[in-house]
Amino acid sequence: MAKLTIGDFDILPGEQRKIELPVAKLYTDADVSLPVHIIRAKKPGPTIFISAAVHGDELNGIEIIRRLINQNKLKIIKGTVIAVPMVNVYGVVNQSRYMPDRRDLNRCFPGSEKGSLAGRVAHIFLNEIVTHCDYGIDLHTGAIHRSNLPQIRSNMDDEESKVLAEVFGVPVILNSSLVEGSLRESAVKNDTKILLYEAGEALRFDEFSIRAGMKGILNVLQHLGMTRKIPVSKKKTQAPFIANGSQWVIRANASGIVHTIVNLGDQITKGQLLAEIGSPYGDVIDCVEASRSGIIIGKQNIPLVQEGEAMFHVAYFSEDDEDVAEHIENIQEQLLPENIDD
Repeated sequence: MAKLTIGDFDILPGEQRKIELPVAKLYTDADVSLPVHIIRAKKPGPTIFISAAVHGDELNGIEIIRRLINQNKLKIIKGTVIAVPMVNVYGVVNQSRYMPDRRDLNRCFPGSEKGSLAGRVAHIFLNEIVTHCDYGIDLHTGAIHRSNLPQIRSNMDDEESKVLAEVFGVPVILNSSLVEGSLRESAVKNDTKILLYEAGEALRFDEFSIRAGMKGILNVLQHLGMTRKIPVSKKKTQAPFIANGSQWVIRANASGIVHTIVNLGDQITKGQLLAEIGSPYGDVIDCVEASRSGIIIGKQNIPLVQEGEAMFHVAYFSEDDEDVAEHIENIQEQLLPENIDD
């Protein structure tokens, strides 16, 4: 098993190191670096990266990685884990989705050594981290004022990616096409199998999303033989449901103050009342109804809406929606704080 070189650092088999990978400087001449935590087993095996905060305001993934490392959950017996809790350090510092040049880092891959700041960060992350890896898990949340139900997005036409998505174990899987300029697109071109985990809301910690993400990562590592098998209950577990499609299809027909009636994970039927939009005087201006049946996997949280604004993200399944909703509820019960030890 050869040494692993990241930047100017050599990490040997059996070694665990925290390094700072130089990126650029601030206006103040202070250095900005990517924090990278590497855990290598003595035995050869797969190499996987776990990344968070490609969008700087998406904080759940930072906490997922922090807990996995600090609680010694990443006890690797084979292969290498490269954990990068903050890819967009600038965005985290400024509580912003974007880079200082106002670019979306997740649309700047593969980047360029001599390009924009976002392009340079993308280039460094791709060439110093992703190119070493057989697998990757990229952790995201919904945008500001929007929450996502824990879900995996991946290429379900690729058999190994499909298996990994199912092993991760969240309620919903979306067969997601590659987006030009995204980390996932560049990783796939590098022959790195990658899962994108979406859960929770920007600038917030969501305990269910954090616990689901931690468990999913450990499930994948165990499946790859990188950690010891943990005895599980003999009770049959429900396989995740793969959505045929999803859309932010339910939009407001009026502007006003929102009273939401449904929650993430709820089953909805066509014509069902989802929210009421009212005036500051208490009058109901409009009622928001489901345009078709499905499961709510994303929703707007801010209780104010402009006419035409998307309010609910709905996924559609071949299976009975009631079965999907029940599965989501079961996972929530398993992972909520009162039902799991830290």
